Amino acid sequence: MSATQTRTLADLKDLAVAQPAATAADRPKREPKRDAQGRSYATGRRKNAVARVWVKPGRGEITVNGKKVGQYFARPVLRMLITQPFLVADRYNQFDVYCTVVGGGLSGQAGAVRHGISRALTHYEPDLRAILKAAGFLTRDSRVVERKKYGKAKARRSFQFSKR
Repeated sequence: MSATQTRTLADLKDLAVAQPAATAADRPKREPKRDAQGRSYATGRRKNAVARVWVKPGRGEITVNGKKVGQYFARPVLRMLITQPFLVADRYNQFDVYCTVVGGGLSGQAGAVRHGISRALTHYEPDLRAILKAAGFLTRDSRVVERKKYGKAKARRSFQFSKR
């Protein structure tokens, strides 16, 4: 039997013992991705909304489509959603955020901005990736509205039944 062929489970077990898994020290260190102005860019998505987000060190000012975050997202829940990545990463009021959002409604746009901020933070400080990933902020929420089908009132709802 050659070295490249394995025929039994015992051979596989020997291979697993012979080659230890790569540790964190063996992996290459991630480099920060910043432009000439010292900003990091990322795209966030949620439902049908797409957010283009730039993050740079600052006093914590967040601008969405040219407006202050309190003016654009009037509901406190949406503003809280946007600041979650900074709170989890312990970087609250340390970064200025400029973003443009298109598509979807306010809830989807807030989720897109949160996703974009999380990704931009990992580009600016790669060490934050583990924290943000564990919190679930780097995962794109793929749930979207189901399309309407013919013969139905909505995606699944039938028309009202009448016996007569």
